[in-house]
Amino acid sequence: MTKTLLSRTGISFGALALAAVFAAGAAHSMVGNAGGISDTVLSTTQAQRLFADAPDGVDPTVTGPVSASFKKKQQDTGCAAAIWPDIPAACYPK
Repeated sequence: MTKTLLSRTGISFGALALAAVFAAGAAHSMVGNAGGISDTVLSTTQAQRLFADAPDGVDPTVTGPVSASFKKKQQDTGCAAAIWPDIPAACYPK
């Protein structure tokens, strides 16, 4: 029966085997890797979580009026030298 069906449709056994290999490869790539989630996804900083909608970063420099205690806290935290994404959350006003 198989030989008759294959000869009637014009599909060869090699073409069926090739299609099966492609299907298996596609299924394997959809399953993912054994390592799970990549390290880059897990290494988000606190600033990246606070400003998830700003992938290019948020400048910690406050241009409006702030209290003297906030300015002191920024100086103590080292906000002027901080580089995205390693900016402490204390650099941003609440």
